[in-house]
Amino acid sequence: MADWNPSLYTRFEDERTRPAAELLARVPLAAPRGAVDLGCGPGNSTALIARRYPEAALLGVDTSEAMLASARLRLPGVAFAAGDAAVWTPERAPDLIYANAALQWVPDHASLLPRLFGLLAPGGVLAVQMPDNLDEPSHRLMREVAADGPWSARIGDPAVAGRVGRMLPVGRYYDLLAPAAAGLDLWHTTYQHPMADAGAIVDWLSATGLRPFVEPLPPDLKAGFLAAYARAIDGAYPARADGRRLLAFPRLFIVARKAG
Repeated sequence: MADWNPSLYTRFEDERTRPAAELLARVPLAAPRGAVDLGCGPGNSTALIARRYPEAALLGVDTSEAMLASARLRLPGVAFAAGDAAVWTPERAPDLIYANAALQWVPDHASLLPRLFGLLAPGGVLAVQMPDNLDEPSHRLMREVAADGPWSARIGDPAVAGRVGRMLPVGRYYDLLAPAAAGLDLWHTTYQHPMADAGAIVDWLSATGLRPFVEPLPPDLKAGFLAAYARAIDGAYPARADGRRLLAFPRLFIVARKAG
């Protein structure tokens, strides 16, 4: 895919940062020596870690050079490096590996999460938050619109573009981590985000879930796809009493602590 767009991503920064803060609040560490923000994006989540743990040696890691450039401007005193969570390994075992809204883009969770957990120092914590919305209208309609239109051949298999199959059932994450964990906390939260209109929902998702669908398309097909998707979204998210739309956004949280 083309590089990420930090300015588009941060258009809804308050909404994106809230689950990051709620994940960090459940991390049971008093003073980690080393912390890694894996998939740090533009540094909004990294800033939370820096404020809570100002003495920690903090590293932000991301695949996107544009996101890393934005993060470095935001936090010039923090180290950032390019890296892919699928294969990333630290120079020294950290006390905290924190991944907010990043690992849903990485395949093979059955291997990925135990591998990351194994990279921790004794007593360390793996903290993960992932959108769990592939069955929501917002994402189901991406696949339906992609399969039915002149753009379908360019997009290919909608399930592949939509990352269907990457997320595991909650119980499977428990089974993967519980045998080796000294403590394991899993929970779901469904946020209800008031959005100005259907177009705002499309704008939100244009920075994330829609990217694999629209990037293979030339401008005319991209415009047609987005128009068809916006019409579908308008029907799926009716106006509420104040005229706004409620975007339901489920997220899965995992906090696993390694034995000391």
